[in-house]
Amino acid sequence: MDRLTSMSVFVKAVDLGSFAAAADALDLSGPMVGKHVRFLEERLGARLINRTTRRQSLTDFGRAYYERCRLVLAEVEAADALVTGQLSEPRGKLRVTMPALLGRRCVAPILLQLAQQYPTLELDLSFGDRIIDLVEDGYDLAIRTGNLEDRAGVIQRRVARHRMIVCASPSYIEANGRPYAIEDLGRHHAIIYTRPGWIHPWLFPRDDQPPIEATPIVRMRLDDLDAIADAATAGMGLAWLPSWLVRERIQAGTLVALLADQPGYFFDNYVLWPKTPHLPLKTRLAVDALAAGLPKFMA
Repeated sequence: MDRLTSMSVFVKAVDLGSFAAAADALDLSGPMVGKHVRFLEERLGARLINRTTRRQSLTDFGRAYYERCRLVLAEVEAADALVTGQLSEPRGKLRVTMPALLGRRCVAPILLQLAQQYPTLELDLSFGDRIIDLVEDGYDLAIRTGNLEDRAGVIQRRVARHRMIVCASPSYIEANGRPYAIEDLGRHHAIIYTRPGWIHPWLFPRDDQPPIEATPIVRMRLDDLDAIADAATAGMGLAWLPSWLVRERIQAGTLVALLADQPGYFFDNYVLWPKTPHLPLKTRLAVDALAAGLPKFMA
């Protein structure tokens, strides 16, 4: 059997979750899919998939081998495109992981438009705030916000920045007054973004100095930015939120931007991808689309 063909069948079986689904997708018989997988297992001398009558699951070795197979097949695809001159048409699955709210509001619309432009491009999008390993978890791209640590084998590109805005509802301002300076924040209640064991202070830039950290009186702690915006709109306190999240509420008048004379703090938004000698066309086009489209959402 051809090793690359068997690797392709193995990857499809893992992606679709069963030999039968892979057989349908590849126009093969179910037993033939099993033969390809057994061929790899016999050649490697290790089991790749634990199979029962009801389910299949990757072994630890199978998971590692699957990730490597995806990289090998992507390189083969890129090489074939070079030879056949099909560089203008991205093909195959593009797996992207991104923060849930930022992903839904800003990233997904750009990638969906890209998929509409290229019908041969498949999207596999994951929305969540968990930090994952691109290579081990098999993703082509990751979207990240804030300061990043340099990691071997990963390329990062800053594609946008968003400004943080202190805001509150008209009803809260009427009842509690308006803060005009950073020092005033200590007299106000706030809804704070937090995770277990961690609270992000509100940051305000200063020339050639570390930013000022301010934390108003904490009335509510929430781990979801959309819920914080809802609570602020309901008059529960001040909030420090991304411009892209509160823009429509400010335009509608349900939230009011505060401290307009104070420079806002900016967070950088990055796209990350595994380092590879030849960047697949689908990945390059997605990165370029995000670099062109995300700043418009952040303005």
